[in-house]
Amino acid sequence: MNKNETERRVALVTGSGTGVGAATALGLSRLGYNVLINYSKSEQEARQTEAECRAAGADTLLLRGDVANDADCRSLVQGAIRRWGRLDALVNNAGISTFGGAANWDSMDADTFGRILSVNVLGTFQMVRASAPHLRQTQGAIVNVSSVAGTLGIGSSVPYVASKGAINSLTLHLARELAPEIRVNAVCPGLITTRWFVQGVGQEAFEKLQASYEQRTPLARACSAEDVAQAILWLVDGARTVTGELIQLDSGMHLGAPLRALVVDQRSQ
Repeated sequence: MNKNETERRVALVTGSGTGVGAATALGLSRLGYNVLINYSKSEQEARQTEAECRAAGADTLLLRGDVANDADCRSLVQGAIRRWGRLDALVNNAGISTFGGAANWDSMDADTFGRILSVNVLGTFQMVRASAPHLRQTQGAIVNVSSVAGTLGIGSSVPYVASKGAINSLTLHLARELAPEIRVNAVCPGLITTRWFVQGVGQEAFEKLQASYEQRTPLARACSAEDVAQAILWLVDGARTVTGELIQLDSGMHLGAPLRALVVDQRSQ
């Protein structure tokens, strides 16, 4: 390891093989970070993300790991420390869901509910616990990828909504507990145009959902993975006086339907 490598800051991004995690890892690479890329299933995509990060100038480490498993969480952190000797940023992006509303409550079993909470909530905590001693040394930052599901109580399923609400509360708690050395924030996207949503509901249903979302949000657009990544990058690399914030990335959905949508509704009556 040469001097320039040790001087580069280091970020660990869970679930960074695809989507928001991949966009975040690439963005951090362009900002001068070395990046640990984590995946649980999408190895081929993760290797592509790694190649893009290397092309952007980063030294990278690709590790498989399930954040619901505490040993895997500790192994990811130790992998970064062995490789670079430091950790400056943790982005808790890994997450799962199932798709189904009230009509499917009876089919929701405890194992599915528990698995979603284990990855989304317990995984976030376990990654923070393993990372905190190293982040304290670098005055580092944690960003948790939450969702409007946790702030507005809407989302793909009940366990997903519950998990994101828990992440929001955990973010506030950790921001207090880890201050002043570590800043802790969360981003709360609305609809994101990644394959995760498309695979969950199907292409046709997703297109209808996106059209409805864009009609009923003030900014009339869904998030791209890059939109979410840009907010994460700011919280990691800037925002030096920001902690305990739940940043809404919902194109203003939390404000309610814009006037143009209300006019369309009135015309349809």
